[in-house]
Amino acid sequence: MFLSCGEALYDLFPSAETDTGFTFDARIGGSPLNVAIGLARLGRRVAFFTGRSSDPLGRRLERTLKEEGVDTAWLVGKQNRTTLALVSLKTGGVPHYTFYGHDAADSSVGEADLPDLPPTVAAVNFGSYSLVVEPTGSSLLQLARRHHDSKLISLDPNPRLNVEPDVRRWRRRVDAFSELADLIKVSDEDLEILLPGEEVESALSRWNSRGVPLIVVTRGGDGALVSLRGELFEASGHTAEVVDTVGAGDSFQAGLLCGLDELDKATKAGLGEVSLDECRRIVDFAMSAAVMTCTRRGADLPRRSELPAL
Repeated sequence: MFLSCGEALYDLFPSAETDTGFTFDARIGGSPLNVAIGLARLGRRVAFFTGRSSDPLGRRLERTLKEEGVDTAWLVGKQNRTTLALVSLKTGGVPHYTFYGHDAADSSVGEADLPDLPPTVAAVNFGSYSLVVEPTGSSLLQLARRHHDSKLISLDPNPRLNVEPDVRRWRRRVDAFSELADLIKVSDEDLEILLPGEEVESALSRWNSRGVPLIVVTRGGDGALVSLRGELFEASGHTAEVVDTVGAGDSFQAGLLCGLDELDKATKAGLGEVSLDECRRIVDFAMSAAVMTCTRRGADLPRRSELPAL
């Protein structure tokens, strides 16, 4: 089983102006939540861990997770509000987010809320602004430290400077997680934020030297650069008619984890046995999942039947 940890929110897409303001299309989102739903749609057993608001938005969020087949046993009830993210689309469907989530439920996870993970949880995924907002960020780091010896730890930093503008905090926290991670997926844009001016190969070498066996740097339509235990290869991009890129990175991450699981390699020991050929197929599968998401509005991640066989 997978466990995805982090924020849970609503993406608000302005639909139209009215005489009195705007109408909005509200879509459940949040990077780690998208990964959880993506894994469930790909036929994987997955649970989600976050602070869930007791407000109507939080209750609807939990109901959606259950409907998608995500285990909600580790949601932590909070009286805090649900985070909202106003989404505007730039050229090429690239989203810009404005977050409304100060002291929200997903930012209020304390160490006392951390679950005891059973052996059935083989891999734990972390990412995005939940890494740095407090107390959630420090709590999730503690969870990773407790279990990195026995569970596969995957990380997608996905920095959101409009949530936490202090880049140094992002760098320190990602640095701490990179000491624990087995898989890091990061976009080239996010890598420039975290390690400005550093060559991509140098960044990969840095993380490899810390014991991270699999690192994937996504480059949008240009594909990805992959390091498997220090051996580099490039994966070609896929073409598509892009509606927007909301959730594409989360779909890629879900695809990576699903691919590992389908090859019985989604464990700490299994990842160490992945061959170069298997890795190429897994990355290409993840690319297919991300491209499918780009053809739809919002984080509408694909189901297993929509994607090719590994």
